[in-house]
Amino acid sequence: MRTTERLGRYVLTQEDTLPKVSRDSLMLSRFVTLKRGWRVLDLGCGVGVLALALAEREDGLTLDGLDIQPECVRLARFNLTQNDLAGTIWQGDVADPPRLNWGSYDLVISNPPYFRTGAGKTASGSRGIARTGEGLEPWCAMAGRALKNGGRFALCTRPEGLNELFHALTAHDMEPKRMQQVQSAPEKRPNLIMIEAVRQGKPGLTLLNAWIER
Repeated sequence: MRTTERLGRYVLTQEDTLPKVSRDSLMLSRFVTLKRGWRVLDLGCGVGVLALALAEREDGLTLDGLDIQPECVRLARFNLTQNDLAGTIWQGDVADPPRLNWGSYDLVISNPPYFRTGAGKTASGSRGIARTGEGLEPWCAMAGRALKNGGRFALCTRPEGLNELFHALTAHDMEPKRMQQVQSAPEKRPNLIMIEAVRQGKPGLTLLNAWIER
C-alpha cells in the first residue's frame, strides 16, 4: 500500500514493502554540509528520502541517486518528479556502477547497509536488501570516483564500523573531517556515528558535540 508523508515543503510517497523514512537518514540530512546549487549523489538512495530532506534545506540542488532495487528506483524517480526536483536516478550496484560524470559531484551522501550479508538476523525482502551488504569499501570507492577535488562524502555507520570506514576513506583519497556520535541519552553509549570526509582534504578531524536524541 502506498502512503504519503510530508518532509517540509515536499511530499514523500512510500510503499509498505520498501525502505521507509528513518531517523538515521533525517539526522544525516541535517548533519551534512550543504550549499545552494550543489550537485549531489545519493548512494543506495532507496525511495528518495535524503533527496527530499536535502532539498528542504537548500534550493537549486541537482539530486542524483543510485539504488540496486528497481522498485526503489521507480519510486525515487516518482518522488523527484512529483516534487519538481531536478535529478537522475539510476539502477545499479555501487560495486559495479553505471556510467556517470565521474569527478563532478560536490557531495556524495549515503545511509549504507550496517550489516554484512549473512551476519545475523535482519529484515526480509526489500528492507533486508537495504540493510545488508559486503562492507563499506565499495561505497567509499564509488564516492571517491564521483567527487570533485574538495567535494564531501557524508555517511552514517554503527560505532563498530569505524575502523573499516576510516581505512576505506583514506584508501580512496578522502580525509575524515567531521564526526558526530548519536546517543539515546547522555549516559548511553553511541548507537550511530555520522562522518563527513573531504576528497584530497588535509588531515584534521573535528569531533562535534554528541547528538542526544530526545
